[in-house]
Amino acid sequence: MAVDYAVIVVYLAGMLAMGWWGMRRARSKSEFLVAGRRLGPSLYSGTMAAIVLGGASTIGGVGLGYQYGLSGAWMVFTIGLGLLALSVFFSARIARLKVYTVSEMLDLRYGGGRAGIISGVVMWAYTLMLAVTSTIAYATIFDVLFDMNRTVAIVLGGSIVVAYSTLGGMWSITLTDMVQFVVKTIGVLLLLLPIAVVKAGGFSEMKAQLPTEYFDPLGIGGETIFTYVLIYTFGMLIGQDIWQRVFTARSDRTAKWGGTVAGTYCLAYALAGAVIGTAAKVLYPKLGSPDDAFATIVKDELPVGVRGLVLAAALAAVMSTSSGALIACATVANNDIWSRLRGLGTAPAENADDHDEVKGNRLFILVMGLAVICTAIAIDNVVEALTVAYNLLVGGLLVPILGGLVWKRGTVHGALASVAVGGLAVIVLMATYGILANEPVYYGLLASLAAYLVVSLATPATDAAVLTAWRGRLAGRSPELASEPTPRVPVES
Repeated sequence: MAVDYAVIVVYLAGMLAMGWWGMRRARSKSEFLVAGRRLGPSLYSGTMAAIVLGGASTIGGVGLGYQYGLSGAWMVFTIGLGLLALSVFFSARIARLKVYTVSEMLDLRYGGGRAGIISGVVMWAYTLMLAVTSTIAYATIFDVLFDMNRTVAIVLGGSIVVAYSTLGGMWSITLTDMVQFVVKTIGVLLLLLPIAVVKAGGFSEMKAQLPTEYFDPLGIGGETIFTYVLIYTFGMLIGQDIWQRVFTARSDRTAKWGGTVAGTYCLAYALAGAVIGTAAKVLYPKLGSPDDAFATIVKDELPVGVRGLVLAAALAAVMSTSSGALIACATVANNDIWSRLRGLGTAPAENADDHDEVKGNRLFILVMGLAVICTAIAIDNVVEALTVAYNLLVGGLLVPILGGLVWKRGTVHGALASVAVGGLAVIVLMATYGILANEPVYYGLLASLAAYLVVSLATPATDAAVLTAWRGRLAGRSPELASEPTPRVPVES
């Protein structure tokens, strides 16, 4: 195990070193939050794949393969489909907006008002819980490695992510994510996948040992697949953690084709996780929990050195999602909530007071990071917490965001009604049917859509000046003066 420990320690030290190096590049708000909007195709593809494929996709994906066979790939598969849809249909327009948050996009499209801050609160809750659930996963990995206490493991793993994220912002996260992408590719796709299949006796032996439904591509169930599409595919289209990576692209072409490559990689990763889990079912048919499959097969079947690299891959998966969610959470908290409460407006100048902007955002990452670690220590049910976050995100924000991108008749009143009705419906239905039920996101989304359509058609159309400014930004024309406020439509009380 000494070699495995050495691999992990070197990996963690490398993450901190890259955080320090990234600090030297993050001299402005743009550099700190969106890596100067100048990532090329290779960096963009690698970091986008890294953020969407976290601990749930790696450890959870193997667990679903253990439980359902090849159809266990559907959860991660729908994440890949969402990333493909975002990249092909929306990423170029999103990148041209030159904003920092989803809420700033809503301000541009609808003319300001309350839609931005309300959506900011919902998005902040989502990114916070995403960071928390990612941070909790450190306990599982460090328990396998060092038999470490849960609280100590969370503090250790969380502190490393908070440290390099605070130091260099998006530049540090980009560099670490690229390393994490390479480590995941080698550890999971090139090492664990073939070793697991060979140890299980090959595909012919796996088919002989397991029920036929383990090889049914729809074995997990149509309703489950549909729910995955609603939550994960649509969640990929509107999440701040994903959009903030789109904002880093150097060009429209990079955002579109780089994201397409990352989405395709996700599809391959989904199948790999399901196959590994299926192999683990042959090797260990009576594990106490499906989520133990990854750690068990790594611990018992891999040789020294390789085991350390694969565990580093799992750690990389958790860290990439955790750091992406953390900077998204801090960006929303600072730009969409705190700055609005202080009356600083919605569109600060790109280069105004860069030093103070960087210090402010760095402080917010530190504060949000401490909040994430404390919440991760205190929380018990990870699945329920993440389900609440995704239900609120999709039920409350999907319609006004996508509606604003594709339907010019949508209004700020319709957007507000959509967020309020969809969010309230999700909360009430979760209390009625249970947090893990499918009905809250189904009916909440329908209620949000109905409110958006009815209220938008019943209220005056968005001001022509707002739409003109919006179309100009979509076309890639920067605002004439960053200090000029975005045209606003009055919102009736």
